[in-house]
Amino acid sequence: MSLPEDAGVPAAREPWRLLLTWDGEPGWNMALDEALLQSADRRAVLRFYTWKPHALSLGYFQRWRELAPQAGANVLVRRFSGGGAIHHSDELTFSVAAADTHALFHGEVSRSYERIHGLLARVFAELGVRAALRGEQALLSERAGTGMCFHHSTPLDLAWDGKKGVGSAQRRRGGRVLHHGSIKLGASALEEGVATLRARVPALEPAALAERVRGEWERTLGCTFAREEPSALELEHARARAAFYRSDEFVRRR
Repeated sequence: MSLPEDAGVPAAREPWRLLLTWDGEPGWNMALDEALLQSADRRAVLRFYTWKPHALSLGYFQRWRELAPQAGANVLVRRFSGGGAIHHSDELTFSVAAADTHALFHGEVSRSYERIHGLLARVFAELGVRAALRGEQALLSERAGTGMCFHHSTPLDLAWDGKKGVGSAQRRRGGRVLHHGSIKLGASALEEGVATLRARVPALEPAALAERVRGEWERTLGCTFAREEPSALELEHARARAAFYRSDEFVRRR
């Protein structure tokens, strides 16, 4: 299945916020994404982040007992979005928040996945990685019964070399959308068999990939970025909610 040529976005140079929050504590990472979903600042925002320590995030609807055998000593958090578990180790994580009327998110939910994954595919092509939506293709990365996001795929997932390499999920609330995703640079033992960018670009680092994605966002969407820190209210929210996202109350809720 080929990626759509129509990004469905305006040519005007819309102002966006750009947040770089490297080595975030796992609960804080999830709480800040929640803060962006309900932020009083209604501008669209693109955030890039990594995790310290590495963590295993469960999808909102997953049963934690099914993941317990794989969890080991990893920090556990639960996302407010759906999908399978992700081991956040050697990767670039990104999130996008905007109004649900924004051109990136208008129409059917599937179209927003196509647009966002299409932007990423253009970046990967510059690195010599030919990525495409999975469509009806059977992937070599499929693994039954692991509960891991990258071992299960849908037609909208981005894949290369016959394997899934990007996992994304969304939450929509109060007229706003938060789309976040994991781009695999390397794979841990928990995610054996998935596609990684370092298989083609060995020296690729998260910050360098983030800069390439930002540039493609500007070229394709016609937007301009203001590099900012999270607002005081967003930081306050993240601090207050970080413990909840790693709490037994939430992680073991199912």
